[in-house]
Amino acid sequence: MTVGANGPDAVRRRRDARRNRELLVEAAREAFAEQGLDAPLDMIARRAGVGNATLYRHFPSRAALVDEVFRDTLTETMAAGERARTTKDAWTGLLDYLDAIFTGLAADRGAIDLMTTRLENVATLEAVHAHNRETVDVLLRRGREQGTVRGDLTTEDLLFALAALSRAVPALTIAAPDAWRRALALLLDGLRASPTTAPLPEPSLTPAQLGDALGHLGPHR
Repeated sequence: MTVGANGPDAVRRRRDARRNRELLVEAAREAFAEQGLDAPLDMIARRAGVGNATLYRHFPSRAALVDEVFRDTLTETMAAGERARTTKDAWTGLLDYLDAIFTGLAADRGAIDLMTTRLENVATLEAVHAHNRETVDVLLRRGREQGTVRGDLTTEDLLFALAALSRAVPALTIAAPDAWRRALALLLDGLRASPTTAPLPEPSLTPAQLGDALGHLGPHR
């Protein structure tokens, strides 16, 4: 029998622990995308094929698990914000930034919860919320200076409107995968100093699709 921190048994245990952690992160990623951040932790453990004790050994809190699952996504969000800030035309920067964010939201319900709620003790998330607000503030200020954004629009106006729209993204996506683009375009056109009459993105919801979307637009759990 091998004894010691570097023996075969210890190596196997470390390998098994790494594998269990990977399984938990992948199961959590799938569960959060499907059900949001309040997906039951015991369900995540079952999906990963481990017990609850193993889950809590790796992730002692929901916040720790969320931080692990979304760290790369949140880092990418901040990178998109940095790119938007360096865009010469502020309006173009804002459009590109919000398109990147909403594309991610449409693919992952957990990301919607992440960006529109305040989950405590997730350090990466707190940094992203602050960075997002600063990005929007910078782009709106520059947009006003460039004459492309209406002068009475505040950062809080836009952040609230975006949070409200993001909550409708899952329902819109169920009705038609890219329907959120049309809703976002309508919202953003109202921010311009001189609203345009450019054609809206497709698709336009049919009456049946609208009914389907409204049917899925229930209260947040």
